[in-house]
Amino acid sequence: MYTVDTYDVIVIGGGHAGCEAALATARMGQRTLMATLNLDNIALMPCNPAVGGPGKSHLVYELDALGGQMAINADATAIQMRMLNMGKGPAVHSLRAQSDKVAYQRLMKETLENTDNLNVKQIMVNELLTEDGEVKGILSELGEVYEAKAIILCTGTYLKGKIITGELTYTGGPNGQRTAELLSDSLRKNGIELMRFKTGTPARVDKRSLTLDHMTEQPGDGKYRAFSFMSDWTNRNEQICWLTYTTEETHDIIRGNLNRAPMYTGIIEGTGPRYCPSIEDKVVRFSDKNRHQLFVEPEGNHTNEMYVQGMSTSLPIDVQYKFLRTIPGLENVEIMRPAYAIEYDCLNPLQLTPALQVKHIKGLYSAGQANGTSGYEEAAAQGLMAGINAALYLQGKDPFILSRSEAYIGVLIDDLVTKGTKEPYRMMTSRSEYRLLLRQDNADLRLTEKGREIGLVSDERYQRFLNKKALIEEGVAALRAKNINPTKEVQAMLESMGTTHIKTGMTAYDLVKRNELSYGDVAEAFDLKRYSPDVEEEIDIMITYEGYVKKQMEQVEKVRKLEEKIIPADWDYDSMKGISLEAKQKLNAIKPHSIGQASRISGVSPADVSVLLIQLEQYRREQQK
Repeated sequence: MYTVDTYDVIVIGGGHAGCEAALATARMGQRTLMATLNLDNIALMPCNPAVGGPGKSHLVYELDALGGQMAINADATAIQMRMLNMGKGPAVHSLRAQSDKVAYQRLMKETLENTDNLNVKQIMVNELLTEDGEVKGILSELGEVYEAKAIILCTGTYLKGKIITGELTYTGGPNGQRTAELLSDSLRKNGIELMRFKTGTPARVDKRSLTLDHMTEQPGDGKYRAFSFMSDWTNRNEQICWLTYTTEETHDIIRGNLNRAPMYTGIIEGTGPRYCPSIEDKVVRFSDKNRHQLFVEPEGNHTNEMYVQGMSTSLPIDVQYKFLRTIPGLENVEIMRPAYAIEYDCLNPLQLTPALQVKHIKGLYSAGQANGTSGYEEAAAQGLMAGINAALYLQGKDPFILSRSEAYIGVLIDDLVTKGTKEPYRMMTSRSEYRLLLRQDNADLRLTEKGREIGLVSDERYQRFLNKKALIEEGVAALRAKNINPTKEVQAMLESMGTTHIKTGMTAYDLVKRNELSYGDVAEAFDLKRYSPDVEEEIDIMITYEGYVKKQMEQVEKVRKLEEKIIPADWDYDSMKGISLEAKQKLNAIKPHSIGQASRISGVSPADVSVLLIQLEQYRREQQK
């Protein structure tokens, strides 16, 4: 063993969590090392090279508003963009981009390698070095010691990873990469509880072997968008995706081979994602459905590999060929990469504080799939937050914690550290009780100021934010100032716009409140200033949903008071009288940050919370005396 160097922060892992964590700490002035198993796998998209989708897009927008990198990369490497859920309200509108897999990796690697305060090295970490409950550094397989005051675990699915296809199993990470075999043991020796989870990925097929006219085209949106508030809304639609469906024959083949399916034979032991099941699981669980939709999507501009979304499986390769060739468009399919399942170790997130710090080891943080989540977006969001909090810890500042009413990132982390998870956690809009407040379109208005205070929002980004905010305020003010009277000319104009007549005078602001009218419609009709699409969209949503937003803000205010009641870290729950035994056990295990968090713990009743409130108030009065 020999000591190579000393850093402020070491990030273990170069996936989406590791990239955001390393960039955050380095940009906040901390000398940072990213230790990754393979430099060629930085920001690898081992599953679908896509960013966003329901719930997930909200995380990407929020990450961007705080100064993260994923949204910028997604915009720069997108080969198709579509806005999902447009038939519903703006709270659940979700942008999704198909990215060029290789281009995304290359751009992120370039960004990391050219960031000040950041070194990126190919290192296999074997051991976490601690002393007296505090991190000291890492030990590599080559006997190298790298010292650090803070360490962030972003190990993804590489801890004791095992690939499973049919009866074949072997040690390996995504795409057959190396895995960290000894780090799990080191974490356990340091008192960290690990879980065993499983995920999977579909086959990659050769586009030349597909019959495209047997499938339905899925082009990108004609209305252009962007993930990053720094990107312009331009056309990023370079490729077409395709829609097809499984058939009864597909299902018959799968049912006939369940005796060879690892998830039913006992070969797979880890818990898989309920919201992204394998095709064999779908066929068994939803036996009443005679077909399941599949999307065939390109992996990039310079490859014939196509991703069969919705067809994750661990069935043997001969069975994969059989059922794939029963699907319209895939009758003559050639598999370029077989589908597989992967099992891996991850942390029980109940061991983490809301700052994503391991409770019993000072300076140790964890983020991403290492915390039991699924998806690139969930990983990146956690990585950013862990990076921010590791840097603040070294700066001697309070942690940065987003509440459930401030961001989907707050919902994600609170769910993990308060409720835990027994399966790979996936973000969905239904997980938030304040969906109308936490839209993807207003993430910059909600979070840019916070990112600025932390030090991650550049001068250029902040000025762009201020300009947009000023234009929104200007547009709203102009609508309020524009009076419209019920003249014959106005009534005729309203009729031509597809809306009802007005009986008395009103402002243009009141007209925009009508669902069928947008700011653009009213501005064109009454000669008001036009703005960029993102500004006009924000004005529309703010005005149309003003009443609903006000009601949600009232709900937030009621809950906020509980979130502000902080519980001392060393609070003695065992000595409390008047609360149930189950509540004592749960409170001791989780050690909630606030009364608000305590109230969301399963097994802690409203009566328990009331007792805790009373005793906390008594404690504070005694402290004041």
